Amino acid sequence: MQGQLGDEVVTVKLNSMARRLHEKSHYGKIYEERLQISLIEAAYLMEKGKLKLKKDDDDVTLEEFISLLAERGLYSKYLVYRDLRNRGYIVKTGFKYGVEFRLYERGGAPGRTHSAYLVRVISENATIHALDFSSYVRVAHGVNKRLLLAFLDDEEDITYYLVDWIRP
Repeated sequence: MQGQLGDEVVTVKLNSMARRLHEKSHYGKIYEERLQISLIEAAYLMEKGKLKLKKDDDDVTLEEFISLLAERGLYSKYLVYRDLRNRGYIVKTGFKYGVEFRLYERGGAPGRTHSAYLVRVISENATIHALDFSSYVRVAHGVNKRLLLAFLDDEEDITYYLVDWIRP
């Protein structure tokens, strides 16, 4: 499958493989006979050998694309996305909840179930202010989801912490 790199998304002509990736594995969104996938989804599909990427008429290698993600501050998010996908989860954007991702339980999917988790990606060296942390927990609780914090260290290892709301 071949995609065209745009500023914010990768577009793929809607063929049987693109339709299958969307319908069965829940990648991207379909608009006007094209599958639009995020840059993070595109990197994952490239790494899996399911997508070749072009920018205008030039081929884009996985290494070049990963460098682009790093330049845009998306590399850490990609690492968490890749880890969660490799574990069998459906991962979608969490933009409207103020987090990086929504996570569906294994066997769940958009349109069939609601996402179960909100995922926040945090560098292990980052400072988290109490008010920010409180807002992450409050939003997750308010939309009936659980908060999963994904801490990424300098060696690119990920440690997950599940945060629950408990009433005293």
